[in-house]
Amino acid sequence: MLRFETMSGGALSTFLPELARLRITVFREWPYLHAGDLAYEERHLHTYVDAQDSIIVLARDDDAASHCVGEIFYLAESVLLPAYRGHGAGVAFFEHREAHARACGCFRYCCFCAVDRPPGHLARPADHVSLNAFWQRRGYRIQPTLTTHVRWREIGEAHESPKPMTFWIKALD
Repeated sequence: MLRFETMSGGALSTFLPELARLRITVFREWPYLHAGDLAYEERHLHTYVDAQDSIIVLARDDDAASHCVGEIFYLAESVLLPAYRGHGAGVAFFEHREAHARACGCFRYCCFCAVDRPPGHLARPADHVSLNAFWQRRGYRIQPTLTTHVRWREIGEAHESPKPMTFWIKALD
């Protein structure tokens, strides 16, 4: 049984090396194919220590991060090892982060962005199941006209390159 704990600010610093290793493990998989290293991951995660209203929801072996931008509470990565998928941990991550956004009292929406990969991508596992239905059940709606690009070094790449990402949003009640 996983126990969830919400942390923010300097308390997050202790977990950065562990979270960096977890991100390397999970984001190496489809659809990210991220070839991160510890130094890169710790630099990235440190932004959550400094960001106002930022939280990380911890489960003993799994973590997720969130931070705010104006009236929109941005849900950063949901990082969950395969052994814990399908057991309610993903639902709990969303519930804890949304509860935090509501408790802050200034957010009207929650959103996140997901990497876009073409259906015929050569690295797509044969048994891949899209998370779109999971996100829709949580009340999130894809925003096909709201996109960005995030740079990372993918497995097999010598250098970072931009990856297309599309935003999903949910109004907080």
